[in-house]
Amino acid sequence: MQRSLPSRLWLVRGMALLLVLSLLAPAAGAALGVGGGDDAGPSQLGPGTVEQPADNATVVGIQGYHFQGQGNRKKPARVVSADGNATTNWAYEDALGSRWFYDVDPLPNGNLLVVSTNPGGTTVFELDRESRERVWEETLPYHDTHDIDVYNDTHLAIANMRQWNDSCDCSNDRAVLYDREDGEVDWEWTFRNHYPNSTDGGFAEDWTHVNDVEVIRNGTELLLSPRNFDQVIAVNIESKEITERLGEDGDHSTLYEQHNPDWLTTEEGDPTILVADSENDRVIEYTKNEQGEWEHVWSAGSSASLSWPRDADRLPNGNTMIVDSMNHRVIEITPQGEIVWEYFATWSPYDAERIGTGDESNGPTMRDQGVSGHKAVYGSAGGLSATFSSWLAGSAQGTVVEGPVIEFAGLWGRLAPWFQPVWLDSWEFAGVIGALLLLAGWGLSEAVRERERIADGLRSLRERAV
Repeated sequence: MQRSLPSRLWLVRGMALLLVLSLLAPAAGAALGVGGGDDAGPSQLGPGTVEQPADNATVVGIQGYHFQGQGNRKKPARVVSADGNATTNWAYEDALGSRWFYDVDPLPNGNLLVVSTNPGGTTVFELDRESRERVWEETLPYHDTHDIDVYNDTHLAIANMRQWNDSCDCSNDRAVLYDREDGEVDWEWTFRNHYPNSTDGGFAEDWTHVNDVEVIRNGTELLLSPRNFDQVIAVNIESKEITERLGEDGDHSTLYEQHNPDWLTTEEGDPTILVADSENDRVIEYTKNEQGEWEHVWSAGSSASLSWPRDADRLPNGNTMIVDSMNHRVIEITPQGEIVWEYFATWSPYDAERIGTGDESNGPTMRDQGVSGHKAVYGSAGGLSATFSSWLAGSAQGTVVEGPVIEFAGLWGRLAPWFQPVWLDSWEFAGVIGALLLLAGWGLSEAVRERERIADGLRSLRERAV
């Protein structure tokens, strides 16, 4: 007697089960190595592509992963130093409490100015690069400060975000000059006094997210980055007037929630701003033209190569160093976009500086180098940068679905690493999410198909309960 073939329904169920198991198999294999030792997993620091060894060390401020004030040992916040071949020299972690590290600036004496935060406020300190000991420190009652710069021998310039005022239900986000000798603020510039209160939808606890301050024009002005306003501004310290403005609220084609703008000038003295255009997954350079308007001169990267970049510095050799935050790396690219130096720095690096090149950007503008246009970033050694989101964005380029797919890839690339277990790479984690979505859809379809039987069962249970 010939056996009957399985029904079409069971064939579909079998195929669905096989697909779920295939998606979960890489993650299951990776999970078996979770207990393989403290050095296992992508919390390691190390080199990628090194076509042009750097002539000095590179220091990186790594934000790390925290949730509700608790740090993750496998995703630590730290300050690290890499040598010219992108080999880790040292890593500094704060043993005193859970902290995020943000801005790291080289000082003239060879030490570092480090900005860190904790649930109690912001701590800024001078770190001896040789001994890794603090020379001095200041603890300020400011929540989640990302950037503090030296203004002069006695004062610090501070970008003070999330400064909510309960008495007026309004934002006191501001930039301040803080006197370290007196422990007092003796100059401040408050955003709500210079912007419509309806900007970015109105006051909120994180209204401006002003994430950067830089002293420019021989100490007469401050360059500020109100991230949520999609713009960079220069403020005159004496008059308190806005003297320069690049971008505007909601104009995402110019800037979209940017980080760490740097002020440069061309050989002819034209103002230039190099900035990490974070939500657009690119770094971009604007220079003022003869009409006094900001002109896009050069840019590099896309969601296929960068994921939420948060720093870009022009080096004296004309290359650009980029902190590619959600690809967990620092890269140096040529004006044409080729990666010539790459250092993997998990988790979520925020700021990087090349020792010996000064603070921020100290190299030629792209206009002075005769380079213009948008460049693709290429030449990575792979590693954590060969991500699911980068592949997805790259695959969609030039197709009819390019826009929405790249937008989704960018969102995935920025959010997934915060939830991704350290023993999974981005592809394995994407497989787990895909399997869960497939199981959810499968369960829903089975529930719809069997809805009458389920309803009968529920009625029977109710009758028994009565």
